[in-house]
Amino acid sequence: MSTRDAVTALRRFGLGARPGEIKSIAADPRGHLLREIAGFDPKPQDASGLRPSHVTFEALQVEQRERREYEKMEQKRLQEMPAGQAAMAASMRDWPNVVRDTFAAELNHRFQQAATTDTPFITRLVAFWSDHFCISADKSSPVRVMTGAYEREAIRPHILGRFRDMLVATAMHPAMIIYLDNQQSMGPNSRAGKGRGLNENLAREVMELHTLGVDGGYTQDDVTNFARILTGWTVGGLETPASTPGRFFFAPARHEPGDFNVLSKVYREEGQIAGQRVLDDLARHPSTARHIARKLARHFVSDKAPEALIERLRQTFLASDGDLGAVTRALIEAPEAWSTPPAKVVPPIDLVIAISRGLGIEPKEAPRLSTQLGQPLWRPPSPKGWPDEDDAWAAPSAMRERLRVAELAARQAAKSLDPRQVADNLFQDALSPHTRTAIARAEVREQGFELLLMSPEFQRR
Repeated sequence: MSTRDAVTALRRFGLGARPGEIKSIAADPRGHLLREIAGFDPKPQDASGLRPSHVTFEALQVEQRERREYEKMEQKRLQEMPAGQAAMAASMRDWPNVVRDTFAAELNHRFQQAATTDTPFITRLVAFWSDHFCISADKSSPVRVMTGAYEREAIRPHILGRFRDMLVATAMHPAMIIYLDNQQSMGPNSRAGKGRGLNENLAREVMELHTLGVDGGYTQDDVTNFARILTGWTVGGLETPASTPGRFFFAPARHEPGDFNVLSKVYREEGQIAGQRVLDDLARHPSTARHIARKLARHFVSDKAPEALIERLRQTFLASDGDLGAVTRALIEAPEAWSTPPAKVVPPIDLVIAISRGLGIEPKEAPRLSTQLGQPLWRPPSPKGWPDEDDAWAAPSAMRERLRVAELAARQAAKSLDPRQVADNLFQDALSPHTRTAIARAEVREQGFELLLMSPEFQRR
């Protein structure tokens, strides 16, 4: 029996095989993926020690406030001392670092979970949608401290639910609002916004990136009017009295009054509700169905994904009212998803996870190595997310870095492992004769692992 479909299930849809997994699912690879999504648990494993976004947001505010108060007191104390003594009296206080500690804990959990999970397709779906609705931890301390929680709160619970629900959850999440500066947006005619202007970032990215797509048929007037509707969408604790820090907050005093036309539909003045009505309509728009179908097909299959596959996903999205579970099942069941040859170079984050899973290496260095390879987790270069073209990660300099990582992994692999046996366990008859022969002829064991990890079979999916 050919095991190529099993390899496809574990690599194209997953994070790479662990020893023995190919044989365990070979009888029914599609069924394996369908059973995985049928048993979906919205809560990630072992996340009990991680805090909600509003808790870490408030902890950051408390830390910053205490630091400012301490610095004022210290400055006053030193000013009251004679000059000679003041130079020797400056004290240092050992402060906790909420941003550093929270982000490190979130990173370590995310990589550990990916390396050990029994549901790697779920992890891939979370990563796909997290990149689709991406934020960047490099934006500011408030965003950085909420980044991991944002993925757990706004992305993961909805990956197999309604697209509309994920769209609303992300647009209203404080991390997204701050990332795209909507807390700075004021209605020019609002009570609080006299003389201040709109910020169109959130409205534009929701239309261009999250829903309709750049070719989705909207105009600049649509963006501006949507931005007017979204004024007042802000975050509690940011110059918003009587609000809960770190939670979504609608500030009526900042909201631009009036009725506005978006995509040829007039939205009446309803405060916060008007923005949600626009999101509802964007989620159901035909351009959104096309944009999502195309992006899913290109991510999981290839830039050259067959139009028949894209059309099948598009129709499923529309017919099911954006049911992402139905769309995901259509992707799994599509023959094109299994017959298209491996084309996509595995991105750095998934590569270091595949190495960890395949060779049984602890992912302690995975955050550093993925950064070294050019893809630091939760730090995409723009609101567009990470590049997803087939050869986006195949530049010569990038491949040299991959070889360095392969060399490191080869040294870390357990001495009891034989690269020939590992290669057979991970690929079986999906391994080409050329690669199999090269590994067998390796002069030393470490070289055999390097050849395996740098092979086309390991580098593409």
